[in-house]
Amino acid sequence: MRILQLCNKPPFPPIDGGSKAMHNLTRGLLAAGHEVKVLCISTPKNSLAIEEIPVEYMERTRIESVFVDTSVNMVDAFTDLLTADNYNISRFFSPDMDIRLIRLLTAEEFDIVQLESLFMTPYVPTIRRYSKARIVLRSHNLEHVIQGRIATGERNFLKRPYRKFLAKQLHDYEMAVLDRVDGVAAISPSDAAHFADHGTLTPIATIPFGVEPGEYKPDERKLGEVTFFHLGSMDWLPNEEGIRWLLDEVWPKVIAERPNARLDLAGNKMPADLLERQQQGVTIRGRVKNALSYMRTRQVMVVPLFSAGGMRVKIIEGMALGKAVVSTPVGAEGIEHTEGLNILIARNATEFAKHMVALDLSPDYTRMLGCEARKLVENAYSDQNIVKELVSFYDRLRST
Repeated sequence: MRILQLCNKPPFPPIDGGSKAMHNLTRGLLAAGHEVKVLCISTPKNSLAIEEIPVEYMERTRIESVFVDTSVNMVDAFTDLLTADNYNISRFFSPDMDIRLIRLLTAEEFDIVQLESLFMTPYVPTIRRYSKARIVLRSHNLEHVIQGRIATGERNFLKRPYRKFLAKQLHDYEMAVLDRVDGVAAISPSDAAHFADHGTLTPIATIPFGVEPGEYKPDERKLGEVTFFHLGSMDWLPNEEGIRWLLDEVWPKVIAERPNARLDLAGNKMPADLLERQQQGVTIRGRVKNALSYMRTRQVMVVPLFSAGGMRVKIIEGMALGKAVVSTPVGAEGIEHTEGLNILIARNATEFAKHMVALDLSPDYTRMLGCEARKLVENAYSDQNIVKELVSFYDRLRST
């Protein structure tokens, strides 16, 4: 099968959840014997570093990028507000990208064009015009759900109506685009159900994020003192919002019962005030050189999310490493977990602190949760099984 993968940012190097989701699927499709051509957008925030890409990956994917300035422009944002266009989406459209896509589709034939995220859907009309390929939206998140939750939590009464408007606008766009593609590969069952409830006739499949379990070897050393940790990009508002809540509302409750408890926080673009923050038992740093090494040497992952959507890549990676996970319900969305067996769910600050204290008190319980989490990943989230499901979905689309 010949697949054109259109990415809203470089999938290599896989340094965050989105790029890992794209890269792992590319790698899995190649391993299964399919041809994959990668065309991505480079942005001021995420640029393609050709020098970091392995030669074999370059040769097999023929990866290339087109620069698109996705920086927020207040004039364009205001114009889109007046014209009912969605600025969150429209800023990813570029005439240069469109021209490169036309030339590519004119020169080559593809069976599937895989749009990585809603942000690549502005190119659907061009693909329709120049290709007979089936167009599939690989939905990483329900973007309007994220924006809606952010709007609900917005404390600034002046910003709240604007955020609600943007969420509604994004909802309308996201639902309308369902009828413009040939299939949707949703990243979680709940996302797939949400799309289906819209009443669309477009085929929908659940294709979650997967890993190669062999690359995530758990630390086999005897569990000593527990260290809680969080790792995530801090220029993503839901992460920053959750971490501030964790530090302000949860951690003081933990320290009150376990004065020697330790919490490590790390992530790209860590806000300056958090880096300077002094709080008992807490260590805060920015980006780490090796995310897997950072996670492997710590025991309990905390995921305090309230306005996310889709599926949290870091939780799957943490589980693959055999880590116990404490999460809010929103953080655990999309993962087929069993509460109390392979993950702990906290619905408020008191519950979150209670779970953390229990794990700090019981290394055996912590170890059991991590072992069961690893089993879950092996059974449900391995790349090989996920790629098989995706290819089967593509075969069905091509036969209709």
